[in-house]
Amino acid sequence: MPEGVPPEGLQRRWRDLVDRRLPQAARARPEWPVRLDHCFARILLDNACGGPWRESVAAPAWANMPAERLAFAIDLGEAVLSAKADLDLLNRRSLVWRGKGGFKGRGRPAPAPGSLTGDGFLLRRWIRADDAPFAGLNADPEVMRFFPSTKDRGESLIEARSLDRRFEVDGFGPWAVAVPGEGFVGFVGAMRLIRPMPFAGGEAVGSIVEIGWRLARSAQGRGLATRAARLALDDLSGRCLVPAVVAFTAACNAPSRRVMERLDMAFSEEFLHPSLLAGDPLQPHVLYRLTMPEPSAARDRVSRDRAPGNHRS
Repeated sequence: MPEGVPPEGLQRRWRDLVDRRLPQAARARPEWPVRLDHCFARILLDNACGGPWRESVAAPAWANMPAERLAFAIDLGEAVLSAKADLDLLNRRSLVWRGKGGFKGRGRPAPAPGSLTGDGFLLRRWIRADDAPFAGLNADPEVMRFFPSTKDRGESLIEARSLDRRFEVDGFGPWAVAVPGEGFVGFVGAMRLIRPMPFAGGEAVGSIVEIGWRLARSAQGRGLATRAARLALDDLSGRCLVPAVVAFTAACNAPSRRVMERLDMAFSEEFLHPSLLAGDPLQPHVLYRLTMPEPSAARDRVSRDRAPGNHRS
C-alpha cells in the first residue's frame, strides 16, 4: 500500500477516479471505447486482478479489494488519463478474459503451444493439479524470502489463474515448469507489464515485457531457472517476435541477479518498487535488460545449452 495512504483514502481516490474524472475525460476522447463509470471500473479492476475481478474479489470491489491491488488499479487509471496506457488495449484484455471479444487482425497474439520441451524439464500451460504444489511453494518462507510475504492458498489460486490467463491475451506467459519424477516445481516465463513502473520505459503501460521465475526450494541450485528461461526466451523471440525484455528484483536478491547475468542481461538501473514502503529492505530494486537475438541465433544458443556437459548455471 502506498506510504501514508490509509485504505479509506484509496477508496475515496478510486471513487473519484471512476465516478468523475474518467467519465469527464471521456467527453474529450472520442477514441476511447467506453464512457460509463462501471465500464472504466471493469477494465481497471480486471487488469489489476489479471482476470474477471469478481472471481477473486467480493463486491463491491472498492471496499473489499486488498489495498495494494486497489492502488494498482488506481495507478492504471492515472496512466490512462495521462495517455501512458492504451485504454483500448486494456479493454480488449478484459473482454477476452470475459469471453466477450477478442483481438483481431494485427492485434491478435500468436497462439501459444501447449508445451516446450527442455533437457530434463518441460515448460507447459498450467493445470489444476498445479494448485497444491504452487500453494506450498508460495507458503515456503525460504522461497519467498525476497517477497514482501508468503501467500496463503487462496492468494496462490488467484495468482495461478492470473498467470495462465496471460497466454490468452498476450500469446505468452509464465510457463509451469515440470520435471520428470517431480512434477510441478514452479514457473518460468514472460509477462507484459501492465502496472506503470518507475524506470525508463516502464511508465508506458504494456510496452515492456518482463522475464521472471519462481521455483520450489527442491528445484533451486540446479541451473533450472537459467535453462528454462533460455527456452522461454527462444520461444518469445522466435514465435512472438518480442524484441527485448527486462528482469528486475530486490537489490539484495543475489541468486536471481546471477540468473539474469547468466542470461546475458545487462544491468540498467536502480529504482524503488512502487508497492513497497520506504524503509523496506526489499524496496530498492535493480533492473536488467536484454535485447533479444534473431530467432535463428536464439535457436542455436538453446541447442548449445542442450549439448551434454554444457549445463553449468
